[in-house]
Amino acid sequence: MPRYYLGVDGGGTNCRVRLADEALVTLGEATGGRSNLQIEAGEPAYRSILEGAEAAFAQAGLPASAMAETACVFGMAGGRLPSAREAFAERDWPFAALEVFDDIDIARAGAHGGEDGAVIIVGTGSAGMAIIDGVRHQVGGWGFHIGDQMSGAILGRELVRRAVEAEDGLVPGSGLTRAVIDRLGGSLDAVMDWSFQDRRPADYGALMPLLFDHFELDDPIASELMALEMSYIDLYVKWFQARGATRLAAVGGLGTRLYPQLIARYGEFIVPPAHEPLHGALIMARQIFGRA
Repeated sequence: MPRYYLGVDGGGTNCRVRLADEALVTLGEATGGRSNLQIEAGEPAYRSILEGAEAAFAQAGLPASAMAETACVFGMAGGRLPSAREAFAERDWPFAALEVFDDIDIARAGAHGGEDGAVIIVGTGSAGMAIIDGVRHQVGGWGFHIGDQMSGAILGRELVRRAVEAEDGLVPGSGLTRAVIDRLGGSLDAVMDWSFQDRRPADYGALMPLLFDHFELDDPIASELMALEMSYIDLYVKWFQARGATRLAAVGGLGTRLYPQLIARYGEFIVPPAHEPLHGALIMARQIFGRA
């Protein structure tokens, strides 16, 4: 049985690493750079985890040699494909044991304390996953170009489209659509130029605070887009319930802000997350490797 557990929450923007003892009490923690497995074949993620682990062990006052007594679970953005997870696990690691999972797995484990339940990640991207009677069910998470229906990136892209249509006079506008045009340069020419500058999902997701500000002011376009967002979530809720899920938690920046709408729409089916995803990685590490 390992003496220590290391959890990793590897995101596209940053990587969080936490070292804990057998009781999952935090001993050290560090933050590193981007760690999506689809970026440069996982090389930045590899460096971020190693650097983060070294910092966490140093913070705990433990020598680097203690990594050989440590079992790890990595929850990684870009880990939807089994081949990406397998290749990453086969790298040269200093740990006693490790398993690599998609980031949705550690989000679910954290949200339900390692017990059965469903979770949706609703942030820049989106995905869903549940454990029901010990069986794993996963849905979505296919990325900005072909999936991520619930995400801030998709909703933000729809918001920009709607603002451009309104500015063109094709559809009614609102304070929100005008605010989007202003935010992106003040004219349709400026918005078009903005859109051609290698825009990434996070650039569209960054418009979510603006949408929520106007939603709270009863802006009609914000209300229309919020209804669209909830219609996507409806699909996931029905999918989970058809498989026997009895509770659902939401994580991610957009998911957290949607809790009032989620509770109003789905009632007691919606529960708050028990723990953050990073703690979920530690829970999984103890569940997997603590039996040894």
